Amino acid sequence: MGRRIGLLGGTFDPPHLGHLWVAETAREQLQLDQILFLPVGDPPHKQDRLVTAISHRLAMTQLAIADNPDFVLNMTDTARPLPHTTHSLLPLIHQAYPDSQLWFLIGADSLHDLPTWQEPERIIAQCRLAIYPRPGVKIDWPALKTAVPGIETAVDLIKGPIMSISSSGIRGWNRSGHSVRYLVTTAVLDYIQEHKLYTGAI
Repeated sequence: MGRRIGLLGGTFDPPHLGHLWVAETAREQLQLDQILFLPVGDPPHKQDRLVTAISHRLAMTQLAIADNPDFVLNMTDTARPLPHTTHSLLPLIHQAYPDSQLWFLIGADSLHDLPTWQEPERIIAQCRLAIYPRPGVKIDWPALKTAVPGIETAVDLIKGPIMSISSSGIRGWNRSGHSVRYLVTTAVLDYIQEHKLYTGAI
């Protein structure tokens, strides 16, 4: 078997220390060779709000991971046509990284919602799921097993401190005039300030 690769998808609007902690913890505990950060070009579950331009989100993500050689920015999800679903993304990653074993990193809250994703059975047939804890979320395994048969054999649980940081919280905190230092890396903070991101009323 080839390389062991973790996939961390997201809007990264902005990328924050919680993203980096999840990626590093998964890399360590699952002995992954590399973590691919996969910004979503047009997130299907966030059509109700204005998402920051992909150029800014790519730039911030690259800045956030620049000091870790095991973290790599991957633009597969931004370059492909709609719809941006997970089950259609995974074959593209397999093509780019043949013979590699993939872990898709999601929070326990997303695992709870997995039955509502498009074709969850195809997702777990193509990769393993690395599940990191989320505040106040307890996994309902009986319901999951019923909704997505075989899910229990496709999951690896990541242990560690829970970091209750969200991109939406950072955006709101910044717009209210508060400092977001120590929630994002210094390079990302400088970028946000330079480009005056998250300052409007939206």
